[in-house]
Amino acid sequence: MLGKLARQHDPNVLVGFDHADDAGVYLIGPGTALVQTVDFFTPMVDDPYTFGQIAATNALSDVYAMGGHPLTSLALVCFPEKADLAILERILAGGLSKMIEAGCSVIGGHSVRDEEMKFGYSVTGLIDPARVLTNGGAKPGDCLVFTKALGTGVIATAIKKEAAKQRWIDTAIASMTTLNKKAAEVISGRVAQGVGTGDSPVQPEQSSAANNRFTVHAMTDVTGFGLIGHAREIALASSVSLRFHASRIPLLEGALDCVRAGHIPAGLKANRAFAECVVGYENGISEEVKTILFDPQTAGGLLISVAPEDATELTRALNANGVPAVEIGEVLPSSKPLITVSR
Repeated sequence: MLGKLARQHDPNVLVGFDHADDAGVYLIGPGTALVQTVDFFTPMVDDPYTFGQIAATNALSDVYAMGGHPLTSLALVCFPEKADLAILERILAGGLSKMIEAGCSVIGGHSVRDEEMKFGYSVTGLIDPARVLTNGGAKPGDCLVFTKALGTGVIATAIKKEAAKQRWIDTAIASMTTLNKKAAEVISGRVAQGVGTGDSPVQPEQSSAANNRFTVHAMTDVTGFGLIGHAREIALASSVSLRFHASRIPLLEGALDCVRAGHIPAGLKANRAFAECVVGYENGISEEVKTILFDPQTAGGLLISVAPEDATELTRALNANGVPAVEIGEVLPSSKPLITVSR
């Protein structure tokens, strides 16, 4: 809908909504820009504290996906008038725990009465304008590295139907409450320099110098549009095609079981109806795997387009820092289909 509105012309807007990037970037001075995002949603787990953690992790992710460092956040609350305020207190406490982990200060927020509970944050961070990582810029020959496993959407649907096994729930929650902070620090090189621990803001000159370690051309986080939906955005913004190897794509335990049992969220169906037209499947891809590629993720992993000579080293560095990253595909010259899924 934003695309139907009159265009604003501000030379300080470095990244707007033109290419469906994860966050906006606004230049505020030489070598310094703001990165801004907002995200909120309804609960997908029963425990209020855990819901708050997931909401915060998800909102912070877009800043990390751009290569930025979160600084401040504002809480967004929709809460039933007659509900127990102790529940809201636990939600806020869970969110705060992740904001503290990220080194991001909660400085306020806004609430409205709403029969359907919703929670999230608007997050503002700093970024070096010379080191912004958008979903455009992927180059043929790049390797595609992914930092988390797929399946939170179908498992969350199974949770709502009381059909999820506890170990599936535990694994999904662990994924949804793991910040992309460590992955972003490795990608930028801040881990190697001992920067970005959350104790103090990352200064632009530190980020710029460190970012030369790996040649990352494009990056996005895989969230509500699923792996294929966000991959489509990279392909279109970069004028390239992509190939994924289905056998390499990590899946959460229980994800395929949920698909086989029919625990398919409405968002998955919408993603598939919208984006499958650009996908070509090679022989041997099961229907369950095809389905999970469109699963809407909450606080999903980073999809990174990295120069082939750096892919192995980047993956090893991520693994060494506790990020379960794997190479799942490569970037190809623009062709049809836009996205190919092979075995």
